[in-house]
Amino acid sequence: MGFQTEFNSVCKFKNEHELYDLLEYGKTAMLKSGFRVFPTGQKVIAYTPDNRAIAIVKITASIAEINFQGEEVTKVEMDLIRKLTEEEARIQTALAEEMFFGEASS
Repeated sequence: MGFQTEFNSVCKFKNEHELYDLLEYGKTAMLKSGFRVFPTGQKVIAYTPDNRAIAIVKITASIAEINFQGEEVTKVEMDLIRKLTEEEARIQTALAEEMFFGEASS
């Protein structure tokens, strides 16, 4: 048991429905496995399940708990600040691939 700290610039969706809610309604909540610390109050880049940068969001809540099945989970609530332009998305996606999602270099 322990908390894993998320990078302050990464908020990656694993679920298309959660991403749809963000883009359609301007807010969403996503569920992550394990206890995690998200930067509540900060603006971060949101990524699609296939690692494409899509929007700037503000983390409004990060709630870590043990659910009724005994699993450690973290619920992250966020508001949409704005969608990225095509150029911004391309640049952020390339940077994230090198910094967060790509192969670890030795």
